[in-house]
Amino acid sequence: MGRHSSMPDGYGTAAADHRPRRRGRTVAIATALVLIVAAGTAVALRTDLLNLGDTCEKTVHLSVAASPDIAPALRAAASEARKRELTSDGNCLDVAVSARDSSKVADALRSGKDAHDFQVWVPDADLWIKRVEQNEKATKVSPTGTVATSPIGVGMVPAAAKSFGWPEKEYSWTELAGAALKDDTLRLGAADPSRSATGLLALTKLAAASHKAGDGDGTQAAAMAKILSQRTSDSDSQLMETVARDDSGAEQGNPRRNQALILSEQAAYAHNAEASDSGDLRLFYPKDGSPELNYPFTLVDETSLSTEESRAAVRFMTLLDTTMGHSILRKYGFRGEDGTTSDSVSRKAGARAPQPYAEPTTEPASDEEIEETLGMWTITVQSARVLTVVDASASMANPVPGRGESRMEVTKASMLAALSTSFTDQDDIGLWEFSTHLDGTRDYKKLVPTARLGDRKGSGTQRDRLSAAFTSLQPVTGGATGLYDTTLAAYKEARSTYKKGKFNAVVVVTDGVNEDPGSISRSTLVQQLQSLTDPERPVPLIAIAVGPDTDKDEIEQIAAATGGSGHQVSDPADIQKVILQAIIEAGAKSN
Repeated sequence: MGRHSSMPDGYGTAAADHRPRRRGRTVAIATALVLIVAAGTAVALRTDLLNLGDTCEKTVHLSVAASPDIAPALRAAASEARKRELTSDGNCLDVAVSARDSSKVADALRSGKDAHDFQVWVPDADLWIKRVEQNEKATKVSPTGTVATSPIGVGMVPAAAKSFGWPEKEYSWTELAGAALKDDTLRLGAADPSRSATGLLALTKLAAASHKAGDGDGTQAAAMAKILSQRTSDSDSQLMETVARDDSGAEQGNPRRNQALILSEQAAYAHNAEASDSGDLRLFYPKDGSPELNYPFTLVDETSLSTEESRAAVRFMTLLDTTMGHSILRKYGFRGEDGTTSDSVSRKAGARAPQPYAEPTTEPASDEEIEETLGMWTITVQSARVLTVVDASASMANPVPGRGESRMEVTKASMLAALSTSFTDQDDIGLWEFSTHLDGTRDYKKLVPTARLGDRKGSGTQRDRLSAAFTSLQPVTGGATGLYDTTLAAYKEARSTYKKGKFNAVVVVTDGVNEDPGSISRSTLVQQLQSLTDPERPVPLIAIAVGPDTDKDEIEQIAAATGGSGHQVSDPADIQKVILQAIIEAGAKSN
């Protein structure tokens, strides 16, 4: 095939870039190269790249699944690599890039079941990588570096931006969202945070800003999420289709058209590149910092890759960190991996001073903050279906220290408070009680079947029936704790009545360990719960142990078998708070 451009592993002088690189990228590449060496290939190093000759012996094919926004840029880089006949280990690179939604790829890889036809994955944010890693059975993913970034802000059509004082007036996230959501002053759209990194990172920033401003119980953030959900699109691409195309009266007055969008700078750049001047978006960059998309370059099921494929993947990533690669990324509206931008990119995206578009973005949200926000979105926007199971054994009559009330009385009050404040009429809630031999030979009794709280039957609603049932709960004289059989039966009930599109869960509240000698063993319970669990139809068990007579390790082990969580509280009054927090955490895991 002849001679090819000779780079330190195929770079070629025309594309060489000798600028100092960020330590994060260099370490990532060096680590990847060490792994390749460990795989059994002898290499010679020159600086931080490979230099193994310039003869093209064969072609190495590489498939890349990329977020739809960055896929065109990666295709352009792959085309340039073919055009210049760049090599890896003397082999020509043939990189095929397909655009695939990051959340869908994450779901497929997390399941560990679906076969994949790509060796590299470039999602729009590393939160998808972490979502995959949450499942031990997931396909292994190995991020090796960041190829680009894009900050997140709020884009507005010209008339709306002018009314909000763009570009002179600056807003914090809470000020901007509050002004936009107040009295429907501005139709603000966003992509679904359960499917969009842009939507989730923005909502996480909003929640954090609200908390910092005094929203200790999260009610303000939840209210914003509820309002925002009314104009939520399933994906980033669908969101972009909702923006008013120009400042005409028809477009502005159309209630189905958004005047503002929560979006990335790159999305605004791409929109403005195709829109007319009257349809350009103006971009607000909140003064308390913008979260950013960070496009991690990720090897998929690395152990299954051949040495040539692994090295070609690293080779393609290093190509993106050359002058040529940076130029291509800028052309498509992306910033560098360190967040730096050219003024031409930002201005085309709708930035103008004094908007703080050239300043560093905010510190990344923690994994915990992101999970809590996703859980909050789940419980606030996606209705819940929860079977609650309450201990009615004799020990529930024991007094709570310092309260002058029994465990049962305080538990009922807390559960009633949760019913009235944490759930809407769209949520499905049911109630069982349990002790030993409570209903014939069974350790449990079904008091109120699980149904929608707003459903009316006779003179009252499901909420009314539940309130009455909670109020009438009483400890059973002589009754012991029949925990194991009850938990298994409740879980089977919830699995058999699973409703798609809702957050399904079982909440078990107990003040003791299992005391039924005729029940199944703990190990049998755990095994059966594990066999019933289905990642595609998740029903997490939330177990809450109340008081000093419980075994925290026991409830944690039982709950973990379903992907749920175990909690121990000394005061039953904390049950309401724990239930909401546990649902939030479980909601985050199930998305």
